[in-house]
Amino acid sequence: MRSFRASVRAFVTLTILVGTFATSLAAQDRPDTGISGVYEVMVGTKDAEAQIEYFAQFGFAVVKEASLSSDQAAAIYGVDSPLRSIRLQNGNTDAHGLLRILEWAEPIGPGVGYAPPETVGQRMAVMRTGDIFRIYDVFSDLRNESKQPWLPTEPVYDDLYDMDKGQYTITNRRVGVREMAVYGELFNHVFFQRYGYTIPGYGMIDDESPLKSSEFTHHDFNVSGDLDEVTDYYETVLGLIAEDPVTIDGDWLAGPRIVFGMEPGESHYYQGFVSPNNISGKLKFFSARDPEFVRDRSQNQRIGELGITLHSFFTPKLAMVRELAEQNDLNPTDIVENEFGEQSFLFVGPDGVAWQILEAPDLTNEPLTELEFQEVNN
Repeated sequence: MRSFRASVRAFVTLTILVGTFATSLAAQDRPDTGISGVYEVMVGTKDAEAQIEYFAQFGFAVVKEASLSSDQAAAIYGVDSPLRSIRLQNGNTDAHGLLRILEWAEPIGPGVGYAPPETVGQRMAVMRTGDIFRIYDVFSDLRNESKQPWLPTEPVYDDLYDMDKGQYTITNRRVGVREMAVYGELFNHVFFQRYGYTIPGYGMIDDESPLKSSEFTHHDFNVSGDLDEVTDYYETVLGLIAEDPVTIDGDWLAGPRIVFGMEPGESHYYQGFVSPNNISGKLKFFSARDPEFVRDRSQNQRIGELGITLHSFFTPKLAMVRELAEQNDLNPTDIVENEFGEQSFLFVGPDGVAWQILEAPDLTNEPLTELEFQEVNN
């Protein structure tokens, strides 16, 4: 029987070796952009106060606020509407996993909205929680008792890193995670709870969080097209590292089956990316193998619509990244000051994902670049 410590050591060693190989293999092709993990997820709304109250339950608090006139918003975002913009942070985590609420006085559309899992255009933000069954109960009550449009999936156990080994006893307990999704009108969540291990700097839960939840650790995107083609720019323009070649996940895996509501025989293509400058803020992309049977609401993914329509990265090499975006025909906007006085530009990738690239902020906590697994007794 392999012990927990031996399993983790083997996985971390493998991760380091694979990362080193990937870095060496693609060094001549992948630019050193300095881009960190995903900095913010942005959600469009007509009622910022309701969203501030909602996300406070998960530990998010306002750290910055600004407003733009219609003309100013049009110049930065291409949206002819007054904008109230609020940045929120979870606890002390300021290098990744933030939230920006975009209150549009005149949104240009309804957004993707409440939709079945794996609808093209859906975006999902992932966070760790200390009590996943409490989360499930809360959203089940909102759905069943309050008749609100939320679709929670039941928490499902998964051993992501092959750490769970051997005969269970009261002292040799299972090691892994339980995860679940919550699909909503403006926001789609994925929650996970760890058992038997932790990763410093990846999913930090503030004691003041009512629902014991962390910053956003990574982000999921349901897109269409050949993943090798539509996501290539994450390496060639943004300098991220593809975790593996495109793979196929399906209903034979407990996590994808439950989280994505897969019927027997269903599967999808998957590709993940991570920044060499941050273990957190990962990106995960999913594309259906049978696109003719999948709902597509990507036409409602425009900036200025409701729901999750925009994400951000930061970099100390803003002009360089914009030049790369231009060279790769991504049609970036000019570099201008955004509502918070930050130098920034926008572009939309061939996968339909909209990005705001920001100048690097002053941080209290620098991004972690080393993945470390630590055993915990729970």
